[in-house]
Amino acid sequence: MADTLEESEPLLSRARGGSGRDCPRGVLTCSSVQESPGAAARRDLCLDQAVVLIEDAIQYRSINHRMDARSLWLYRWYYSSSSQWILSFTIFLILALAFVETPSSLTRTSDVRYRPAPWEPPCGLTEGVEALCLLVFVADVSVKSYLIGWAQFRRNPWLLAYLVVLLASLLDWTVSLSLVCQEPLRVRRLLRPFFLMQNSSMMKKTLKCIRRSLPEMASVGLLLAVHLCLFTVFGMLLFTGEKDAGQDRERLTYFFNLPEALTTLLVLLTTANNPDVMIPVYSRNRAYAIFFIAFTLIGSLFLMNLMTAIIYNQFRGYLMMSLQTSLLRRRLGTRAAYEVLSSVTAEGEAHPKRLGVKPEDFLQVLQKVQLDSNHKQAIAEKLHSRGDGLLSTDEFQKLFYEFDKRVIKEHPPRPEYQSPFLRSTQFLFGHHYFDYLGNLMALGNLVTICVFLVLDAHVLPKDRDDFVLGILNCIFILYYLLEMLLKVFSLGLQGYLSYSSNVFDGLLTIVLLVLEISTLAEYGFPHRGWKPATLGLLSLWDMTRLVNVLIVFRFLRIIPSMQLMSLVASTVLDLIKNMRAFGGILVVIYYVFAIIGISLFQGVIVAPRNSSLASVNGSAPCGSFEQLEYWPNNFDDFAAALVTLWDVMIVNNWQVFLDAFRRYAGPWSEVYFVLWWLVSSVIWVNLFLALILENFLHKWDRRSHLQSFTQELEDTSEMTQELPFRDVLEEPTEEELVEKLSRHPHLQLCR
Repeated sequence: MADTLEESEPLLSRARGGSGRDCPRGVLTCSSVQESPGAAARRDLCLDQAVVLIEDAIQYRSINHRMDARSLWLYRWYYSSSSQWILSFTIFLILALAFVETPSSLTRTSDVRYRPAPWEPPCGLTEGVEALCLLVFVADVSVKSYLIGWAQFRRNPWLLAYLVVLLASLLDWTVSLSLVCQEPLRVRRLLRPFFLMQNSSMMKKTLKCIRRSLPEMASVGLLLAVHLCLFTVFGMLLFTGEKDAGQDRERLTYFFNLPEALTTLLVLLTTANNPDVMIPVYSRNRAYAIFFIAFTLIGSLFLMNLMTAIIYNQFRGYLMMSLQTSLLRRRLGTRAAYEVLSSVTAEGEAHPKRLGVKPEDFLQVLQKVQLDSNHKQAIAEKLHSRGDGLLSTDEFQKLFYEFDKRVIKEHPPRPEYQSPFLRSTQFLFGHHYFDYLGNLMALGNLVTICVFLVLDAHVLPKDRDDFVLGILNCIFILYYLLEMLLKVFSLGLQGYLSYSSNVFDGLLTIVLLVLEISTLAEYGFPHRGWKPATLGLLSLWDMTRLVNVLIVFRFLRIIPSMQLMSLVASTVLDLIKNMRAFGGILVVIYYVFAIIGISLFQGVIVAPRNSSLASVNGSAPCGSFEQLEYWPNNFDDFAAALVTLWDVMIVNNWQVFLDAFRRYAGPWSEVYFVLWWLVSSVIWVNLFLALILENFLHKWDRRSHLQSFTQELEDTSEMTQELPFRDVLEEPTEEELVEKLSRHPHLQLCR
């Protein structure tokens, strides 16, 4: 009964400035807590509500959830790092079961000629792990449904679909156990990627944008279909000559019937079989080239690029729209926290004359918020710098601008030496010119490795003399060690470790030093005739190769020193970090098509000795599946299916897969591969290209603006993803925030 009362109580009594009407008589609010018996408990409740609302703002979460004490405790536990880690690990685990389940991928190779019988898990092992995962998902959907309330749950299609997928998975799991794992099809394997999608709001937004783009993509797809059909008919009419040997060869090879001609031109649309398909008739009459050039110009260069333009046009506002939604959620969460905290009044003040937030209340809330200490310290310092008095709405909101910055840790002070010589040495080796010298040495090391790779290209590893290269590697590694020690001397150990580039260099230097000492201990010092014999675990050549690989990897240290390269590299890293949703979409489509491929084509590709369709005497046609030895590309297990789908997505030689599976499985198999090409190469790759263009254009066009914009920020902060676009994002208005708060299902705003 108490929980029901708490849930029905309005938590906000009035808007900023106290204007508007009061709450209905008899309804308790946070501003009237001193008039009720449980004043202290209700004050603590208001503070806890503010903590949760601020955490929602930090994580861009919706604030439409229950606000009573028990629900707040459950809500914070659900979004704690440990709970979210368990949920993420469960999603990973249930997706990874596909590698272990029958057919198992636990073999060294997927080549049907050499693949041994894999280890198959006993019935009940993977099913038991899957049952635990499903129980975690049941608990997840139960907690979500309780926290947002049944009314919100019914209006959320993703949560309703979550419930349906869980019920279907549990039913299919029961059928598997009842049939002792001998069921012909596991439907629940196709449903598993849903658990990944429903746990990512960005993936949901991406799917929504893809669905919005489908009508335009369908129109271009229809044009492509008409284009293919017309040129197929033209081709079959052109290449039917009886006297011309070139026409007859073209007809028999590529235009024998309508399905084969259509497939040929579909592959030509991706230019995978160009110019092979043109050669038979072109060698007889050059005029036939006009047909193939016209087909490629219209299809590949016009219609396919039109598809890319349509997808880019649909998604060019996607990033801004997503950031705008995130900004609204942040402002809404902080504004709700302000309203809650402003309702907490001093003892005896039931109806204060002016609303505001007391700094001590805000600091008390800030200590409970799950936020790194650097941001807490920055916000607290900004609060102390403003003086005393209640915080207004604008002042409260500006405190949270610190969330838009990543606080850079200050580097520890350099050690102070008394000796003038040591101070001069410290200045010399602590200067950035010393870093330039290190980059020059790394470049020289890389050049020497390249020179020896060229000189020894035609020498077998067993006949190589590694004397000179061994000497040079020793010299460079000693320099790297000396460079590391001098930097530690100049900056101090803590100062040296405070730079990520120094940590990168130091770790690789230590590994290189250990490898070099191990090599010298095993094979002695470099000398003439230093042959790569095997004395220990690795041969001398293998040890040298490993050292050289690490040296090449260490050369990456030069990237931050080059301004243009650094800009490109940082932009690429930002793209990788902020495009995880698109990687998730790719995982989903790969997973679904791999499971479907296993169900359709498992076992159809057999070893040559067991198939009359495969050549065993080397007489297979040139360019065929058998002649190219594509035997590892099959759908006999999940891992092999993923690699096969990747090879088809690249569309290089994908006509080989179409031909082979048509012969081994039947002509209907082409439908599967064409659908995969449409989904992966046409839609997803173009989508990824559109997002890359959007990010690069915004980042590069605003380079001059950012240089002036960042000068206004504190020296101890750097930008997050949202801050560079702040000039094009619209701040939500006061009326918009209040209107959304007034419609909160569990947070009643009395005006």
